[in-house]
Parts: sequence; structure tokens; C-alpha cells
Amino acid sequence: MFVQTLNTPNPNSLKFLPGEKVSLSGPVEFTEKSQTSNELIRNILSVNGVTGIFLSDEFLSVNKNSDKDWNEIKHIIISFINEYYSSGKKHVYESSKEKNKTENLDEIEEKIIKILETKIRPAVARDGGDIKFKEYKDGKVKVEMQGSCSGCPSSTMTLKQGVENLLKHYIPEVTEVIPINN
Repeated sequence: MFVQTLNTPNPNSLKFLPGEKVSLSGPVEFTEKSQTSNELIRNILSVNGVTGIFLSDEFLSVNKNSDKDWNEIKHIIISFINEYYSSGKKHVYESSKEKNKTENLDEIEEKIIKILETKIRPAVARDGGDIKFKEYKDGKVKVEMQGSCSGCPSSTMTLKQGVENLLKHYIPEVTEVIPINN
């Protein structure tokens, strides 16, 4: 197996592409070993300097603290990924503890989610991350950035110049987009 790596706009996040399915349940993020019993996720989170893992359909984004250099830990992570898939496993993750809350949404919230999913999420995924709708109230949209986008120096600019402008264009009721930390 050849695991490709791609840089992301976040210097503390790297995208790993194993060439196999990763998550069968859509995007999910882990920042603590206690969140899962999955051996690959637990092993990667055990690597000194790793602060989180984001799983998407076909890639893993790994976040590290700024004290560690990728040259020190990248080969360890690739080794864990190779070992995991060589043992015969076909994917890393297959069930989500959290389902999207799509019931009891008003018309504006449904529009916001549709725009996030169709126009914004694909671009954010290319950078190794995800964006999740959390709340709409009084013109303010709260979203959670995940994966490479979480803690990325350029994510504030992306939110204000990209996401906020796009939502305001399609939905005049939107006045501001606010990132929240989970």
C-alpha cells in the first residue's frame, strides 16, 4: 500500500490518503483516545505531538501541535495506516455517535445547511477539513470547523470572506458567521 500525503493550508495538519475507504459514516473527528476503541485512531492519537484526527470518506487529516515537526512523526503515522489496512481491514470507521439534526429546522436553517453541504463542504474537504452547521439565531450562523480547518490560521479568513459572503449572498437574513469550538 502506498499512502499519499498532501499539505493543507494549515501547517499543523497533514492529509493522508490511503487509497482505501476511510469512513463509511461521513466526516468524524477524534481528539481523545477515550472517544473510540478503534486501534488505528488510538495509535495515531498516541503519537507524541498529535492533537486530533479527522476522518472523511477517503482521507484522514492529522493535526499536530506546533512543537513537533512533520518529519519526526509522518513516517510513524504512515506505518500505522499501512499496518492497519494490511491486516485485512477495509475501512477505519463505520458508525457515527452523532446524527445530523435535520428535524425541526426552519426554512432558513434548511437553506443554510444546503449551501454548506453543496457549495462549501466540498472545498473545505479538499483542504482536509469539514464545516458543520450548529445554530442559526438572530441572523448569526454558528459553525464548527473540523480537521485541518480547526485551528488553521487561514480559517478565519475563509469563514469571513468565503462562507459568510456566500451565505449572505444566498440568504439575506444572514448577518454573520461565527466559528465555535466543540
